[in-house]
Amino acid sequence: MFIQENNSAISRWLSRTNQVWFTLYASVAVFLVYTCIYSFRKTFTAATFSGQEFAGVSYKSWLVIAQVVGYALSKFIGIKVIAELKSTSRATGILLMSGLAVASWFFFAITPAPYNIIFLFTNGMPLGLIWGMVLGYLEGRRVTEVLGAGLSVSFIFSAGLCKTVGAYLLRDWHVSEVWMPFTAGLVFGVPLLFFLFFLNQLPPPSALDEQLRTKRQPMNAQDRLLFTQTFLPGIILFVAAYMLFTLFRDVRDNFSAEVWGTLGYRDPAIFTRTEAPIAILTLIIMGSLIVIKNNHTALVAIHLIIIAGMVLLGGATFLFDHQLISAPVWMTLIGLGLYLGYVPFNSIFFDRLIAAFQYAGTIGFIMYVADSFGYLGSVSVLFYKEFGLAELSWLQFFIQSGYAVSIIGTVLIFCSMIYFIQKKKTWTVSASTNGPCM
Repeated sequence: MFIQENNSAISRWLSRTNQVWFTLYASVAVFLVYTCIYSFRKTFTAATFSGQEFAGVSYKSWLVIAQVVGYALSKFIGIKVIAELKSTSRATGILLMSGLAVASWFFFAITPAPYNIIFLFTNGMPLGLIWGMVLGYLEGRRVTEVLGAGLSVSFIFSAGLCKTVGAYLLRDWHVSEVWMPFTAGLVFGVPLLFFLFFLNQLPPPSALDEQLRTKRQPMNAQDRLLFTQTFLPGIILFVAAYMLFTLFRDVRDNFSAEVWGTLGYRDPAIFTRTEAPIAILTLIIMGSLIVIKNNHTALVAIHLIIIAGMVLLGGATFLFDHQLISAPVWMTLIGLGLYLGYVPFNSIFFDRLIAAFQYAGTIGFIMYVADSFGYLGSVSVLFYKEFGLAELSWLQFFIQSGYAVSIIGTVLIFCSMIYFIQKKKTWTVSASTNGPCM
């Protein structure tokens, strides 16, 4: 059922239909698939586990740290696994990794604290590989911006949805905090099977897709080393920026319940109300990049969008810090600013980078390089907060981090943009005289 069948009736129709219908089908399918998957990771953050501590650190912080450590480790593993993954293995891999994640929540529920913390690690590890498997269906297409935006906004929207579902399970269905994540996994597990079947019917990129966006193929160790050497300064700059975006996004995602509680908001629907407009606006802005046909121009435009997001993040934090805007407006604006910086690195940035330089490969490799260091930074900051700044509230930590991410992120992305503009000039000159600079 889940092995790619390019001769199925649905796949044949997708191969023949126009780009509007293909884009609509693929966007909806990938959005629904990853919305289900994301619930296996983040629903537990709706619980606060109030009053529980272990070794002087809050129990929930241990849970978040264990999950992020597992997730970060999987990103390092994914540098090789995702880069070499064959298309026929995607659906099976998604099901296997999702099953392991949900099973971890079952063992978390039946194991007494603090020994059940280990199951957050085993939950995070398999989930960290799924993003690359799902993205493999979308990269290298004429409409990758729209499809990638649809995939990316799924975790923005589902970040609110899964916490809302978790909060309702706790409040209205009286599910305990330890059983709530597994219960939510069952709620989203059955729809995942249905939606994944339809996603798996997508045909491979067409000849025109490959002509416009470069043929995508697995990358062995030598290919990965050559790519890194070719673009090393740029990689260092955007990976450093992405580390900042990841740690800020993780803090906002994992401890938003605590932040909202400090601000006096306890309605479960607040999560979805603030995330839904962010998802819609991000989808529109990222999807609009499809009108830029020149890949190098699009790469520069993406840098400018990220910079605009960082300015919005810092500006909104300044206005809230000086009591000029309300908490919901602040959380919405900083969420939009954050995701204007974060979302491009989950598909669009790397897709245009490879296409701009006509580099044969896959975005899975470089995306997992960025992700691995991003979550390594996230783990480091969580440890620093809990063991170095334990007296600082998550709200104050959030505000201070907002300023830092805004300023440093703007500088790093601006330098990255200048690097790739100059790199393109030398690349074009060299290609005209000696062939592509590989």
